[in-house]
Amino acid sequence: MNILILGSGGREHTFAYKIAESKHCDALFVAPGNAGTASIATNLSLSLSDFEAIKNCVLENDIKMVVVGPEDPLVNGITNYFASTPLLKDVMIIGPSQRGALLEGSKERAKEFMLEHNIPTAAYASFTKDSLEAGKQFLESLKPPYVLKADGLAAGKGVLILNDLNEARQELENMLAHSKFGEASSTVVIEEFLDGIELSVFVLTDGKNYKILPTAKDYKRIGEGDTGLNTGGMGAISPVPFADSLLMQKIEDRIVKPTVDGLKKEQIDYKGFIFIGLIKVAGEPFVIEYNVRMGDPETEVVLPRIKTDLVTLFEATCQQKLDEVSIEIDERAATTVMVVSGGYPEAYEKGKEISGVSEIEDSIVFHAGTSQKDGKITTNGGRVMAITSLDIDYKMALKKSYQNIAKLSFDRMYYRSDIGFDLF
Repeated sequence: MNILILGSGGREHTFAYKIAESKHCDALFVAPGNAGTASIATNLSLSLSDFEAIKNCVLENDIKMVVVGPEDPLVNGITNYFASTPLLKDVMIIGPSQRGALLEGSKERAKEFMLEHNIPTAAYASFTKDSLEAGKQFLESLKPPYVLKADGLAAGKGVLILNDLNEARQELENMLAHSKFGEASSTVVIEEFLDGIELSVFVLTDGKNYKILPTAKDYKRIGEGDTGLNTGGMGAISPVPFADSLLMQKIEDRIVKPTVDGLKKEQIDYKGFIFIGLIKVAGEPFVIEYNVRMGDPETEVVLPRIKTDLVTLFEATCQQKLDEVSIEIDERAATTVMVVSGGYPEAYEKGKEISGVSEIEDSIVFHAGTSQKDGKITTNGGRVMAITSLDIDYKMALKKSYQNIAKLSFDRMYYRSDIGFDLF
């Protein structure tokens, strides 16, 4: 069959890498894609918000399956658009309905869902501009640090963790009264701070059945030792060493099952990924957030460990037959390290020529922010490439990734040399 992947980052290149291996894939398209996807698929210049153009592309190229990478099209209702368009209704689409996507599109909705279905999470309250003073009073009832979350999508920048009460009060005002994150912060969720160690669990569900995919841990801060500004992710490892069988059983029983059962009870059409951001506190798991798609750079360590044909899994998902297929996982550890543009996550320059990619051995290069011009690969984003390696443990895999990164070069290239530091 012909398959279309929507998106342009490292996550989408990883999907393309795995789908291109499938015996079920005849032709592969990525929109808009990057320099990496161009080598294994046909890139298409499409806007992910232009559903009409996506429809025309699907019909012109006889596409039978669409894999939605990022959250925006899902929150904007692309799955509903396909279901309600006669010519598209039989096209398989990996991604939840708009109602399902609200688990990521609205922090408040996610919290209400967790509360309704008895899923462990931090205590919280929601506030708007009209209840700003009540929000400030609520902050005073909490112990620092204070967690403020913009309700809507804010490109990964809508969460603030602050130690000073006065600063927290001021930032709450900035978000609600002065639209610090635009429409995304018209409602703000204030949460109790949970002190523990984080991990991510990924679930593929057909809305009735589910498969738990490999665990991962990512590193968001720009600086060594997890310091500095938040980024889209500077690296990741899989599996998570402290996610033993006891913790995973708790996660499945208390979080995964109630989440999927909650979708069923609320009759939410959900065929796709649930990315569950978790924190382990004194041995117990709590949900920090839901995402309704795969994470990035976690995808770059999770998918390479899945041995089962990905298209087979996706077909079973769309047909609600996920219980009829088994999933085989590579026992080796996977690590990825992101190389980024100088200045990221603030201002950075594009168009820097990248050298050394062809010299990389025993690692996989997943392109994120790259483009190709006149046969040369250049930077085209803040996060440029993810270098993924597999080995008997994550320390050996990391060593391999760093040895290969040493072969890469572009002006003001930067990467963190301490991914996995907190697990040694």
